[in-house]
Amino acid sequence: MNLPLIYLIFIPLTIITVLLIGYYASKSVNTSTAYSVNGRNSKEIMIAGSLLGTSIGGGATVGTAQMAFSFGISAFWFTLGTGIAFIIMGLFYAKKLRETPMETVPQFLSSIYGEKIETPATIISSIGILLSAVASSLPGIHLIAFLFHISFINAALLLMIFVILYTFFGGMKTAAIGGLAKTFVIYTTLFIAGYIAFLSLSEPAAFLSLPSFYFSLAPKGTCAVFTDLLALITGLICTQTYVQCIFSAKSPTFAMWGCFIAALIIIPVGLPSVAIGMYMHLYYPEAISTLVLPLFLLHEVPPILGAIAIGSILLALIGSIGGLSLGVGTMISHDLLAPILHIKKDKILLWITKASVIAVMVLASFIAILYHDSQILFWNYASLALRGAGFLIPFTAALFYPSLFHKKSVLFSLWSGSLAGLAALFLPGEINPFFITLSVSVIILLLGLFLEK
Repeated sequence: MNLPLIYLIFIPLTIITVLLIGYYASKSVNTSTAYSVNGRNSKEIMIAGSLLGTSIGGGATVGTAQMAFSFGISAFWFTLGTGIAFIIMGLFYAKKLRETPMETVPQFLSSIYGEKIETPATIISSIGILLSAVASSLPGIHLIAFLFHISFINAALLLMIFVILYTFFGGMKTAAIGGLAKTFVIYTTLFIAGYIAFLSLSEPAAFLSLPSFYFSLAPKGTCAVFTDLLALITGLICTQTYVQCIFSAKSPTFAMWGCFIAALIIIPVGLPSVAIGMYMHLYYPEAISTLVLPLFLLHEVPPILGAIAIGSILLALIGSIGGLSLGVGTMISHDLLAPILHIKKDKILLWITKASVIAVMVLASFIAILYHDSQILFWNYASLALRGAGFLIPFTAALFYPSLFHKKSVLFSLWSGSLAGLAALFLPGEINPFFITLSVSVIILLLGLFLEK
């Protein structure tokens, strides 16, 4: 189908408006610290904005609607789990992390476990977050190609340009301001669209025609829900992109409250997508599951609202990819390139960080084009196994019990757990690589404790 003119006007207009807001905010960013952690000057609203800018991505919108299309209200676990993760970060992690003078997770780990862990931690975490950026790029490329009838390569180029404009100029500050702006647009449009879907679903005939498991929070069993929830929470808590938001806080208290505000805002975001996904299952059962949300916005809501809402979905994907790329770019520039190249001048470090961010975006888009028919969940599982499971125990111990584990056992557990998790991806059967990584990591750390006695 060809998009009506009103969509061709309001979709780009929505995206450009938010990008301009972010660009205006970036004018004061002229140092590497200002770029990567906003000069450690963020208050609670800015911290919440940067957390939301990355977390409200394809999973919270397109992915939740897709899951609701197949499984019903259990799709709500994604944004609910993200909110729980932010609450845990606020209660236990935020204050202690902000009290450190670090900018990256590898820097923090090396301050506890020694310099030898910084490089492998950077490599493993960077690959893990890169795979998450691929998972966000895939629906973005498919959506742009579908809407504008262009090739996957051209769709990827267009997406890449938007992501670069979103993140390149202002880094963390742009991500925070842009995150707040896109969250406002998503709330305004998707909740109206979700209410339209809910009104139709609330009719007795529609309600009774849906499968009974659609109204279960655990249609695949409690164990499956717990597995996915633990993987999601761990992936958020240990990921550079989100920890970097904590490092940007003006004080530990601001860091804590920023997490709580982000949790309060993100939990309800999944509700309209759940209603829309269930509506599409009822009235458009043959629809392609990855496109149920944009199809609803094209056919079931007023054109202006639908156009702005589709623009907000693209913004969600752009912001998520941008935030993830910023996290990887910061680690590569600060923890790999700066020591190797002996960079001392801040201006040079700033431009190397920006170049690293662009390189990550380009690589994520290239992988997404190369594997455009792949399953998004494959990349998500691989990402969580690398950026979450292997880091959870050493990262938490470094905060609360820094002398608990020996340096060598932590280093060995990080490498072994990550490699085992990657290998599990290619084994037959539905083996969750997250738990393989976590299990191997825990076993090695416990063996290290036993051998020390």
